[in-house]
Amino acid sequence: MVNDIEYPEQEENLKLLYHNPLASAEDTAGFRQEGEAAVSFPLGRMRLESKLSPEQGQRSNFVYWCPETFPADVLVEWEFWPIREPGLAILFFAARGREGQDVLDGALAKRTGEYELYHHGDIDAFHVSYFRRMWPSERSFHTCNLRKSYGFHLVAQGADPIPGIADAAGPYRLSLRKQGGNVRFCVNRLPIFDWTDDGLSYGPLLGGGAIGFRQMAPLIAEYANLKVYALR
Repeated sequence: MVNDIEYPEQEENLKLLYHNPLASAEDTAGFRQEGEAAVSFPLGRMRLESKLSPEQGQRSNFVYWCPETFPADVLVEWEFWPIREPGLAILFFAARGREGQDVLDGALAKRTGEYELYHHGDIDAFHVSYFRRMWPSERSFHTCNLRKSYGFHLVAQGADPIPGIADAAGPYRLSLRKQGGNVRFCVNRLPIFDWTDDGLSYGPLLGGGAIGFRQMAPLIAEYANLKVYALR
């Protein structure tokens, strides 16, 4: 169970930079929404869902950005509850404009949730899709995917241990460690993938940047206790 997990706060090489309980509207007052999403807190945690029908395709999907910019070497943790399938959940991280701008810089092209704007737009980022239940092939064989952009490079993949909605019993504690070129992802401390970027095959190494939650409609999911640690 989650309560038996040894949390990274106990590691000596970590310094807490940011903690957001995501428990109320006040906690997300500075967040930026791209696309049409409803944000609510019915159980004291952030619930995200699209306002649009999935029949509208990519237009019905959205991204919800944390307004902070984080350094290159970080550990990101958050709690996740899947509420309604189908759909897909992604975390963007190390996101910046292609010329080094803040991802929320008004000079960048407007983004409205369509995925192409994020992998072939004017930003660079990693994106880990950790709850992939949109299409029958994803629901029949669960994986977590790591992609690097600019581009749509699938660079790492691992088995997804989170069950379907009928059997899900959150919270699931997700952790993502980025240090140098290395990216490691865990669910409830279970390693899912461990990949090292050579800085050549898929473009230069990514440094610091922003974090954003993305969902594909009609997924409903909840989030809590977003924490970001600097790796010392």
